[in-house]
Parts: sequence; C-alpha cells; structure tokens
Amino acid sequence: MFRTIRNDVQVVFDRDPAAHSTLEVLLTYPGLHALWGYRMAHWFWNHHMLLIGRLISHFVRNATGIEIHPAAVIGDGFFIDHGMGVVIGETAEIGRNVTLYHGVTLGGVSLEKGKRHPTLEDDVVVGAGAKILGAITVGKGSRIGANAVVVKPAPPDSVVVGVPGQVVMRSLPHETAPDLHHDRLPDTISASITYILERLEKVESNLHIHVNEHTPIYRDDKGLELFLTPHGPDHGVWRGEDFMI
Repeated sequence: MFRTIRNDVQVVFDRDPAAHSTLEVLLTYPGLHALWGYRMAHWFWNHHMLLIGRLISHFVRNATGIEIHPAAVIGDGFFIDHGMGVVIGETAEIGRNVTLYHGVTLGGVSLEKGKRHPTLEDDVVVGAGAKILGAITVGKGSRIGANAVVVKPAPPDSVVVGVPGQVVMRSLPHETAPDLHHDRLPDTISASITYILERLEKVESNLHIHVNEHTPIYRDDKGLELFLTPHGPDHGVWRGEDFMI
C-alpha cells in the first residue's frame, strides 16, 4: 500500500511543476484523493459489495468534485490535474500513465447494458473540458484538445480537436510520453478554408475575375457583382469586417 501511495505522489511531481512538497501533495491534491477513494470503492465493487462501493464514490465526489464510478478500470500512473468536474463512467477503461485535466467527461451514449463508455489506451492526455462519448477507443499516445467532443475512435499517436472532434494523425510519434503540450492544436477548419480560398484565387486569375479591395464582393470584367466571400487569414489572423462581427 505504501509503495502505491509513493508511486502516486511521484506521478504528481512528474506532471505538475506546481507541486512543491510531499505534504502539500498529500493534503491538497483532489485528483490524488479521488484516485485513492476510487481504489477503495473499486475493491468493494469487485467483492460484490456494490452499495458500499457506490457510497464511497458518492462521498469522494462530494469531497473532490470528481466522480469515478467504482466499476471503472484504471491503470497505473493515472493523474487528474485540478480535477473539478471530471466524470468517469461505469464501463470506462483507462490505461497506464493517462492524464486528465478538469472538466473531462468519459461518458456513455446508450441505455443498453454492457460496454458504453470510452477506452483510453496508455499515455493519453485529455485537455480541460473535453468530452469523450461512447464505447470508442482513443489510441496510445494520443492527445485530446481542450473542449473537444470526441465521438469516434482515434488511432494511436493522433491529435483530436474541435466539435465534433477531428482526428489528425501525427507524421511521427511524440518523443516523450505522456504528451502534455495540449496547447499545440492544429486548426483543421481554418486550414481547409485557407486551402479552398487559395484554389479559388487561382481560378479567378484564370477567369480574369477581379476583387473589389474595399469589400468582399467579387466583380467580373463588366463590373457585375457575383458573390460574397471572406479573405483568407493574414499571418493567422482573420479580418473581422469580412464576417460581420
């Protein structure tokens, strides 16, 4: 037991630079308290004392703001940073060295019995506010962006962003695990729009269509207004006047 506690405390030091002392971690980290409460509840659940397991889970939820169903399966090296609002459902499965930030939900989308919650493989990082819904699998070493809503499986070494979540495969696996740089998120929608606008400009050039520089109204050689369209971003910044904001 003491070895397990020691390992849990070391995980906090490994992944949270704000941790300063062992006593601070033991007394003030709700993610750690929720994990210990889950282990107790899980033991009772597996020994068919379901009510006691649920009561412990309920008490831990009130004390930490973190709800972990006692039937969930959680591997070693699990870390919940900040923790408030985390929900882990009954049939969720979590691998080794997984990190969750606050507001994360591993939820179900079915009333049927059986597997209905997500599976997170080893070294997955889930950003703040993300929702992973249904009996889907997030592959090893993947990173889920903040506030993403993931409703389809993600292969290993991928990044998921947006609503609904868009899966972006890495060209190379991340060098270290877990990948805590959950601020590095590809903007798939912007990249797609920019690509379309660049192709559109080439078509306009070939058709000799000229653009009015003061408005996003396109005109042909005779001055006939054709349609409205936004300009692409300038160094990553979109021009607000084109979007009526």
